[in-house]
Amino acid sequence: MKAFVLPSYGSPLVLTDLDQPVPGDDEVLVRVRATSVQPYDWHFLRGEPYVARVMGGGPGLRAPRFSVLGADVAGEVEAVGKDVTGFRPGDEVYAMPKQGGFAEYVCVPESELALKPRNVSFEEAAAVPMAACTALLALRDDGHVEPGDRVLINGASGGVGTFAVQLAKAFGAHVTGVCGSRNVGLVRSLGADEVVDYTKEDFTRSGRRYDLLLDIAGSRSGSACRRVMTRKATHVLIGGPAGRWFQPASHVFATLAAGLFVSQRVVVTEVVPCTEIRQNLMTLAELIEAGEIHPVIDRTYPFAEIPAAVSYQEQGHASGKVVVSL
Repeated sequence: MKAFVLPSYGSPLVLTDLDQPVPGDDEVLVRVRATSVQPYDWHFLRGEPYVARVMGGGPGLRAPRFSVLGADVAGEVEAVGKDVTGFRPGDEVYAMPKQGGFAEYVCVPESELALKPRNVSFEEAAAVPMAACTALLALRDDGHVEPGDRVLINGASGGVGTFAVQLAKAFGAHVTGVCGSRNVGLVRSLGADEVVDYTKEDFTRSGRRYDLLLDIAGSRSGSACRRVMTRKATHVLIGGPAGRWFQPASHVFATLAAGLFVSQRVVVTEVVPCTEIRQNLMTLAELIEAGEIHPVIDRTYPFAEIPAAVSYQEQGHASGKVVVSL
């Protein structure tokens, strides 16, 4: 099979012929029809921030832990292991396998995939798993969002943000999205009740108060964000500014440390260690089929142009998701 392989940190992805993988007892072999690109991929490609290399679950100390990147997959079941009961060849599925999506085939544990939403294409389905699961965990599990809550989403126009706006509205919240000028219309079209253009207004000095703040962009300090949070609000950290040595880790750790001395809850959403991926994908499929949420795709690239897709996504200007079609 064809796959894009990462030989070493920072090197170009190389299109290579690899043996087709064989599913283990609890795995499903998926013929990949579409995948997507996200910050998770280029963090592993660069091995940055460097501090992450010594952390559990990081990219690897001296060499990449994953040779084939790609954490989102949509495709068809080719074969199943002997212990798999929920899928059969021919099923259309989507998955979050954490690695291996930049290839024609990938083996995925049964616990990390679900049937694809019936009303979307493979390309649309591939835009969902990691970004939408992150937004779901941030709002439902870490943010404990309730109907009527006032929710601010800093970074509302990216992959996670576009899902977070829609999910927060589906949960009955009053939503304020923060984004740049060119995405104001997009964020409003996703259901945001209010949109703040960060090029014209500093949301931390608006005088408004929020019950839940989802911080995807990490563009303001924790102390600045607390100015717009109610006394019992929750500050959910999802991302932050990229850096070679410590960012976004230093932004997250500093905000967590300061949170020990304030009344607001400060939590970090971590989707990779989640043990309920299949259930979350099933929940998202139900919401998509019900028309409550839909993926936003900025650009779609052919498989041969995965390096270009990664480069574009790394620039940080994508509105929604960057998708690759096989």
